[in-house]
Amino acid sequence: MNIASPTRFAALALAGFALSAQAQKPSADLDIPTLSASQAARALCAGRLSSEQLVSAYIAQAKAKPDLNAFITLDETGALAAARAADAARAKRPAGTACKPLDGLPIAIKDNIQVRGLPATAGTPALKNFVPATDAPVVARLRAAGAIVLGKTNMHELAFGVTGYNPAFHSGANIGVRNAYDQHRIAGGSSSGNGAALGARMVAAALGTDTGGSVRIPCAFNGCTALRPSVGRYPQQGIAPISHTRDTAGPMALSVADLVLLDRAITGGGAVKPVPLKRVRLGMAAPFFAHQDADTRAATDAALARLRAAGVTLVDVQMPRLMELNGAVGFPVALYEAHDDMAAYLAKYHTGIDLQQLAAGIASPDVKATFDGLVLPRKLPAAQGVVDARPAYEHAMRVARPALQKLYRDTFKKYRIDALVFPTVPQVALLATPEASSVQNFGALIQNTDPGSNAGIPGLQLPSGLGRDSGLPIGLELDGPAGSDRHLLALGLAIEPVLGRLPAAK
Repeated sequence: MNIASPTRFAALALAGFALSAQAQKPSADLDIPTLSASQAARALCAGRLSSEQLVSAYIAQAKAKPDLNAFITLDETGALAAARAADAARAKRPAGTACKPLDGLPIAIKDNIQVRGLPATAGTPALKNFVPATDAPVVARLRAAGAIVLGKTNMHELAFGVTGYNPAFHSGANIGVRNAYDQHRIAGGSSSGNGAALGARMVAAALGTDTGGSVRIPCAFNGCTALRPSVGRYPQQGIAPISHTRDTAGPMALSVADLVLLDRAITGGGAVKPVPLKRVRLGMAAPFFAHQDADTRAATDAALARLRAAGVTLVDVQMPRLMELNGAVGFPVALYEAHDDMAAYLAKYHTGIDLQQLAAGIASPDVKATFDGLVLPRKLPAAQGVVDARPAYEHAMRVARPALQKLYRDTFKKYRIDALVFPTVPQVALLATPEASSVQNFGALIQNTDPGSNAGIPGLQLPSGLGRDSGLPIGLELDGPAGSDRHLLALGLAIEPVLGRLPAAK
């Protein structure tokens, strides 16, 4: 079901509430809005909760908050049918048979990731009629583990931004995806709908994508957890791209245990256990602590103090030329690769349009300007207008990116640290206006998430608290060495109880 007008959405909301009321109630000790994905999966397996109950509750919650604009397509019919099938199969299972890891668990999928039979718009009008016939491999693996796709979530158009202020698709009166904790604020991006849906408890687990912060920033702003895996850890086929060098899919959820659950479903591997905090060393580099607003600084300082008290060793580290090297990689790589990568995607998956037609249909002024002025002509911004992007791209790939990666490797080794720690975003969510998507704001919001993205290393976002004055969620990030994803998750399992989970948005 595509979300259409607010009037139609309101009518469907009433139907959804009626459906939810008719469904058999879960066990009295289960409060669905408080359940993490891993808790829900255990309840499903134990028979204390049915998949139909869970799907019905999430559909009702999605319909109750249309003004968040979290979903582009809410697949009510398909999700409920899949839930009933999962419940029936579970009822017939012989006693003692193990459940699938995600057996009957609803998940949300960002709309630049292909799901068979559902539109894959990438948040842009030109692709609104593109309906893939197959799942992206990363979705296929989640379904093989038992997951049910609840729907496709809204996003910053073509993933080219971090605010989610996208005028192309909205189910309510607001423009753009809105923050679950304050509808006057942005949800972050580009996996905006996932962040809003998780913060509002429309779902307990989701799959997004991250090029420069796009699973971590929405979770920092909406009180959820997210993992940006090492580049190459997850298959990228069937996902509308920006940059093959930088892109990766990534799980988003309500707890680190949920991220472990989703990551294992996608990659395999054994159990992940928390590490003893007294053996953990975390590095703090000054560039990541610049430009914090008062709420972020207070919450970050408090979180670091709690970690110290719990036995974590915090180490001041030096990362010379970090931001200089990052600047030489970020835009040159993303803007140059976007041209060929997107053109190849449009052709390979028979979308029916080419790159010029895609660009002609872009609805967001910031994304339109980027495509028309930079991506299509293959240019980069410069002091005097624009310059040819190819020399900067070649320098980035040959010199700057290897130097950035070496800086990270040397830092982890020299200081014997498990990860770097810093505020995920140096400020709380901005007001949701067109100006939120300015180039200046883009640079400010990705200040801390972009360097690790360009180095290809894993990053883990954890909620660290609510702003003292704003009441908005604030995030803490851990970046680990390349390929250390499972150890990073183990760190998260140990650190999360020290920081605590945030309450759901009201």
